[in-house]
Amino acid sequence: MAYPAEGGRRPRFWATARAALWTSASALLPGLAHLRAGKRAAGAGILGGFLLLATAAGAAFYQLRSDLSWQAWLAAQPYWVEAVAIGAVALATLWSSIIIRSWQLTRPRPERWGSRAVGAVLVTVLCTALIVPFAFVVRTAVTLHSTLTSVLAPAEPASQAAADTPWPHRSHINVLLLGGDAGDNRYGLRTDTMIVANIDIDSGDTVLISVPRNLENVPFPEGTALAERYPEPYGFDDLLNEVYQTVAEEPEELAINPDAPDPAADTLKHVIGHALGISIDYYALVDLRGFADLIDAIGGVVVPVEEPIRYGRRGEGLLEPGERRMSGKEALWYSRSRTDSDDYARMGRQGCLLKYVAEQTNPVTVLRRFDELADATQRTLTSDIPPSHLPALVDLARRVSQARMHTLQLSPPQVTTAHPDWTEIRTLVDRAIRSNGEDHGPADTAKQPSPSPDSPGRQIGKKPVSLDRLCP
Repeated sequence: MAYPAEGGRRPRFWATARAALWTSASALLPGLAHLRAGKRAAGAGILGGFLLLATAAGAAFYQLRSDLSWQAWLAAQPYWVEAVAIGAVALATLWSSIIIRSWQLTRPRPERWGSRAVGAVLVTVLCTALIVPFAFVVRTAVTLHSTLTSVLAPAEPASQAAADTPWPHRSHINVLLLGGDAGDNRYGLRTDTMIVANIDIDSGDTVLISVPRNLENVPFPEGTALAERYPEPYGFDDLLNEVYQTVAEEPEELAINPDAPDPAADTLKHVIGHALGISIDYYALVDLRGFADLIDAIGGVVVPVEEPIRYGRRGEGLLEPGERRMSGKEALWYSRSRTDSDDYARMGRQGCLLKYVAEQTNPVTVLRRFDELADATQRTLTSDIPPSHLPALVDLARRVSQARMHTLQLSPPQVTTAHPDWTEIRTLVDRAIRSNGEDHGPADTAKQPSPSPDSPGRQIGKKPVSLDRLCP
């Protein structure tokens, strides 16, 4: 539809304002300016397509917003990431073209320098406002996929990928949580934190089996290079926390699977599983130098401190009593300090910290601090979790955060670390796993032994103890 030249009866100012209004409206509902200009077929097609696309996007968002397992599955698929990126770029380009065309159809004629300037500024602002969210979508999709690629194991062949569940006919899974102490002033990496999380698949109830770093004479699986180099009855001639570095120095000679992404962590998973008499499904290794970054990325963690906790090489730092939101550095020291305490008090605090983090981390927190969390995760966390298992694990993690947590610490007086009785240790672990998920009823905590004085999370006795009881 052509517009006559504007005369005095219709001031050019109002014609320009009208064109700006229709162009802005078309940025929200594409096709309106086309309809106004008499381009009915084009306008109806554009508007109908937009409404159809918006409805589909809204339905998809509604379905996915509360289904983290589907979100995780999509993020782990490279073709979905590529499709999102290409689709976002194409849609942003098409939408921007419609905005430009909307101005061209509604602008006053003949167009003078004033209306041309208004049109240029308006179109630039509208297109920029439109492109920014699409750019954010592309960046988020790429960052998420990059993070998962760096953290997870390489994708397995399609024939090996899990179907509905990666654990058919299973009631529990075991995940080995490792904390490494690599540092600029230290050689190699020692796994000072070793916790096996036995998780009930249906309920999410979890038993944290804490393995001391100073266990000696660890047995190795029969037929492995480690078993040949360190034969029983004495086994390994160093502490358990040195196994990782020992294998890392000679992966081709000592690793159970030298082709694994991290042969040392993979071997340690099998070694601890053999020593405890269980099969461990996955490991997750966190570099403790970056653990503080992960805590900072989720905005800190609220920890009740009942007694002063000194930290630092000379005890120069102090965590004062009281309920406080700890920074990453403070949380690291809370879980690492042995000043005025010992390895076993530290193990207790580590179990409490895992409980606090699980309770306080939620999808809203993750989304709000996505960039910081993704960056910290890429730098500090590795695992052997296959991408196809991620949706089931995300769904399971949600149940864990709302379920019961118990702890069994394989430390004195339960275990003599210098001369451990591995048969007795396997019996303790087997009993703890068999009891996980059972409904102990309200009398459960009343029968539990008391924690050690001034040692939050410290478990004593041969049965798992509720962390709700042990942690402040």
